[in-house]
Amino acid sequence: MLVSKMYRYFPTQQEVFARYFLKKRGFNGLFRAKICLPSSQSGEQYVRTQYPAEVKAYRQNRNRVSIGLVMIIDADTSIPQERLDWLARALALDFQESRQPDEAIAIFVPKRNIETWIYWLQGETVNEEDPYSKFPNAEASCKPDVENLAEQCRSQNLPALARESLQLACGELQRLLELLKLRFAST
Repeated sequence: MLVSKMYRYFPTQQEVFARYFLKKRGFNGLFRAKICLPSSQSGEQYVRTQYPAEVKAYRQNRNRVSIGLVMIIDADTSIPQERLDWLARALALDFQESRQPDEAIAIFVPKRNIETWIYWLQGETVNEEDPYSKFPNAEASCKPDVENLAEQCRSQNLPALARESLQLACGELQRLLELLKLRFAST
């Protein structure tokens, strides 16, 4: 076997966050993470280009198996709605319908980045303009904070001061889980 490049897999902060968030809310299925390789392209570009293919795969399989699709894309200096609009345009350019309310497709758009949410969950004062430091080799340190967030989302008890993008993510998670529960119950 000839290997021209070897990559060691390191989970990203987004993946770790999503896994804890979903597992705490009762999702115990298999996860398949697709991650932008470091220095291959920007994470935003990667998500935008992969989104149509992932939506197409979801749509082809959703009536055979109980599946959902979760996309995480940092807003960076944009606003979350701009990222959602970009993803909708990516579907249109691929001649696909926009995401429908009955589709188990959730999109989380942290404003600035996922670390903004984590620092806020840890009690730090944050703004959504400054980038916050990553947690190299300590991505899992967010687990208790993310699990607490998932519980707050479940009980609809997210503090009023929570970042708007975080509130939107709670709504997306709730919608996703309700759709998956309906699909699972009907199979």
